[in-house]
Amino acid sequence: MPLTDTAIRSAKPGEKAVKLFDERGLYLEISPTGGKWWRLKYRFDGKEKRLSLGVYPDVNLKNARERRDEARKLLTNGIDPSENRKVQKSARADRAANSFEAVAREWFAKYSPTWAASHASKIIQRLEKDIFPWLGGKPIAEIAAPELLTVLRRIENRGALDTSHRAHQNCGQIFRYGIATGRCDRDPAGDLRGALAPAKHEHFASITEPAAVGELLRAIDGFRGTLVVQSALKLAPLFFVRPGELRQAEWDQFDFEKREWRYFVTKTKSEHLVPLAKQAVAILQELQPLTGGGKFVFPGRDPKKPMSDAALNAALRRMGYDTKTEITGHGFRAMARTILHQELGVKPEVIEHQLAHRVPDALGTAYNRTKFLKERRDMMQQWADYLDKLKAGAEVIPLQGRQR
Repeated sequence: MPLTDTAIRSAKPGEKAVKLFDERGLYLEISPTGGKWWRLKYRFDGKEKRLSLGVYPDVNLKNARERRDEARKLLTNGIDPSENRKVQKSARADRAANSFEAVAREWFAKYSPTWAASHASKIIQRLEKDIFPWLGGKPIAEIAAPELLTVLRRIENRGALDTSHRAHQNCGQIFRYGIATGRCDRDPAGDLRGALAPAKHEHFASITEPAAVGELLRAIDGFRGTLVVQSALKLAPLFFVRPGELRQAEWDQFDFEKREWRYFVTKTKSEHLVPLAKQAVAILQELQPLTGGGKFVFPGRDPKKPMSDAALNAALRRMGYDTKTEITGHGFRAMARTILHQELGVKPEVIEHQLAHRVPDALGTAYNRTKFLKERRDMMQQWADYLDKLKAGAEVIPLQGRQR
C-alpha cells in the first residue's frame, strides 16, 4: 500500500531502524533517533543496491517519488543511478575547480607576488566587485564574448570607463592563463577589442614652466613638516621616479661611492639605476642619521613600513598646491621629461631610459638599466644644477639642440 503524508508524520522510531515502503522500490527508513531518510532499492547487473534520495521533511513524499522516477529512467537506459551520481558529483567538482573565479584566483596567486601591493589590491578588488558576482561561478570554458561584454558594460554604464578597460584587460589575462593551463580553449576578451567606449585618460597634474618650478622648490625648502617627508619632497624632482618607488626606497639599495641607487621596477619587471647627483647625496646623507638604522629611507609611523602612499600629495596640499590641477607626486616625472627636453635639449631616448620606460631598440631590448648610462649621469647632475638655479631665482638660458 502506498505511503501517505499522514502515515509518514505519525510514524515513530523503534529500537531498530524502521522501514516504511511506498512503491517501485521507494521506502522511508526511520532511525532509532528519529531521523527519516528516503531510500531506493533497485537491482543492477544482478546486484541489489541502495540509493539515498534525501531526508524527510526537506524532501517530501512527492519529491521523493519524482527522484525515484528519475533514477528508474536511468535504469531503463542501462545506467546505474549510484554511479551516475558519482559522475555528476565529480563533474560539479570539476566545474567548481575550473570556474572563472577559481582560475582567476589561481592566476592572481601566481603573479601578484611580483606586483606592488597597491596594484595587486586594486586588481583583486576590481575582480571581486565587478566580475566575480556575475561570472565567478561559471566554468571559464563556457563564458562567451557577449556574456563578458554584458558584465563590462555594467561597469561602463556607471561612468567608470577606465575601470571597464582595466577589467577587460584583467579578464583577458585570466582567460589566457586558463588556455595555458588547459581549462579553456580561447580568450573571448580578445573578441571585444573596440567594443567599449574609449577611456578618457587624465594626465597627472604637473608644473613644467621653469619659473613656477623654482617657486615650488622654494616652497619645499620652507616646508614645515618632518625631515623624512621634506627629504622625500626634495628628492622627488631630483629622481623623478614613480612615487611608490621613491617612498619604498631602502638604504641598502644606495651606493654613495658609486653615486647610484639600484632597485627593481615592478611595473616593467626590470632593474633600474638612478645616478645620484651630488645634491641628492647631500640630502640622503643628512637624513641617514635619522632613518639609516632601519630598512626604509622614508619610514612611516611604523618604522618597519615605508611612509604612506598619500604622504607626498598630502604635503603638497599643506604647501598650498592643488594635487588635482597643479602638481602631484607623479607629476615630477612629467616635469623632468618636459624641461629636460625642451629647456636643456636632452635626447628623448636618454630621458625615457631614466624614466624606466620600455624603449624598444634595434636589438629588441625592451629596457636596459645601463643604456646611455654616461649620458644619464651627466643629465642627472645637469638637472640638479638647473633646479638649484631655478630655486635661487637665477635667469636660466634654455639650451637648444644637443645636450651640453
